Amino acid sequence: MRYLPLTQPDRDAMLGVIGVATIDDLFVDVPEAARLDGPIHGLPMHASEMAVERHMTKLARQNLTAGEVPFFLGCGAYKHHVPASVDHLIQRGEFLTAYTPYQPELAQGTLQMLFELQTQVARLLGTDVANASMYDGSTACWEAIGMARRITKRGKAILSSGLHPHYVSVAKTMAKFTGDALETSVPTLGPDTDLDTLIAAIDSDTSCVVVQYPDILGRIADLKPLADACHAQKALLIAVVTEPVALGAIKSPGEMDADIVVGEGQSLGVGLQFGGPYVGLFGCKEKYVRQMPGRLCGETLDADGRRGFVLTLSTREQHIRREKATSNICTNSGLCALAVSIHMTLLGEAGLRKLAAVNHAGAVAAAERLAKVPGVELVTSAFFNEFTLKLSQEARPVVRTLADRGILAGVSLGRLYPGEDALANGLVVAVTETTSAEDVETLATALQEILA
Repeated sequence: MRYLPLTQPDRDAMLGVIGVATIDDLFVDVPEAARLDGPIHGLPMHASEMAVERHMTKLARQNLTAGEVPFFLGCGAYKHHVPASVDHLIQRGEFLTAYTPYQPELAQGTLQMLFELQTQVARLLGTDVANASMYDGSTACWEAIGMARRITKRGKAILSSGLHPHYVSVAKTMAKFTGDALETSVPTLGPDTDLDTLIAAIDSDTSCVVVQYPDILGRIADLKPLADACHAQKALLIAVVTEPVALGAIKSPGEMDADIVVGEGQSLGVGLQFGGPYVGLFGCKEKYVRQMPGRLCGETLDADGRRGFVLTLSTREQHIRREKATSNICTNSGLCALAVSIHMTLLGEAGLRKLAAVNHAGAVAAAERLAKVPGVELVTSAFFNEFTLKLSQEARPVVRTLADRGILAGVSLGRLYPGEDALANGLVVAVTETTSAEDVETLATALQEILA
């Protein structure tokens, strides 16, 4: 039995206040082709539990499981080994919630975990402070752009061509509602980043420059000259890290004077999970902390002088100030954040650096082997665990052919940048500690057969 608390007069009154005639008017921004005009095709209106299980199992068998085949996908979501203890601990009753606790007296353990997470993330990103997580990396990137607008009172953001196109897409969607002007471009299939172009584009109207590190092609650049150029124009530098394991091997953006550092935390403790849920990381310089979105956990003393934890600086939150808040984000990815914190705790600094070294060594070996295949050119000259190849033919059909052979070979740039012919032959390959030498040899052999 459906629970319908509102009567039709209730609904009519609400629609009248909003200023629309029907419920359908609330969905005008959704393209008509994306709307359902009836039941989902192929699904029966009613079925038994056993029939549903059988049907869903049949659908699931169509997937190519990441852990069962040679796997080289990356571009913002990475297959790392997650210790079984992570999953065991996050399922404890004290932690099993996806939300930030509002009642500190009932949730000291969760609040302490988030407090510790903030320290871990701040040290990882090289920032003074960090919050208790965001929804994911792409929305954290947009929140950083909005934060830069509030700080600088300017409305033009320059986005690096090396920024993940999905992050760019999210920023464009949100900018429709804020009026921010976003300057964007697509990358060039070569070893050089666009830092010189970004520096030349900064002017007195620029609120921020957004750069990915390492970028979408896996390239790594020194961000310090870009930070200096931003600060000379009183603009902010926002660095985006989609592979946080890289920070176990390369200098953090905060060390290079980035003002805001955001990222995707999926690599640490969170599985691929078909694309989500994931967890956004967010850190900044201390002087900007009151403009930082999301939740912040702080340490205090209770009435008896005992150490305790609370949500702090909440006057900037949407549940307190509503339209005057710094952001309308109304929770954090609590359970995924806990997974990140547990995984980082298990690794420790030495473990993270060792994990990063294993990733990099594996990627170097893979790049050298694949570059020997006729018809394959290594584009990326400096990288962590992800690099770009240029094939002698369009990459998308090659990737599909390899998938049919049970090899998930990487992400074709033609998929990320449809219509950009100059990028069509590009293939982004990621190698982690889960990639074996046998996997690399399997990919190299198959590529040689297909490109021959």
